[in-house]
Amino acid sequence: MRSIVFLLLIIIALLLQSTIFTFLQVAGVKPDLILMLVVFNGFLRGSREGAFLGFLAGLAQDIFSGSYIGLNALTKMLAGYLVGLAEARFYKESVIIVSLVTFMVGILNQLACYVLLFYLNIEVAPFFALGQVIMPSAIYTGLLVPLTYWKFYSSYEKGWLREREP
Repeated sequence: MRSIVFLLLIIIALLLQSTIFTFLQVAGVKPDLILMLVVFNGFLRGSREGAFLGFLAGLAQDIFSGSYIGLNALTKMLAGYLVGLAEARFYKESVIIVSLVTFMVGILNQLACYVLLFYLNIEVAPFFALGQVIMPSAIYTGLLVPLTYWKFYSSYEKGWLREREP
């Protein structure tokens, strides 16, 4: 059941990100809904689950968007793993903490993406990337967390997003 719910969440996030949020761009950027999903999962379930869902969601994002296959898979896997390391150290009920973690991981995720693009001989001006893409995207994604995290957390607490004990 949990796998089906996560698959549906990934599909919904991809559809929203490519349709509705195209019209809700701020400063030319959209929020990274897939990253939000990966952060929420890693924050509640740990680094192993965070990395696994990050890889799958990133791979789905790569396939769906037609970008370099594996680029988002690697960066989202890294993001899920790093957030999962913080799982036991932070207060999970705090939306402010989750927003800050999402903001920081959003920056790291985009930086990792640009580093990988650099190794593929695709150069983007660093100041342009930081000022026009990385920071606005991380801020936008972090600001959306308070609108969505409470629903994800309550679903997790009810058992929809975690394995039930026999």
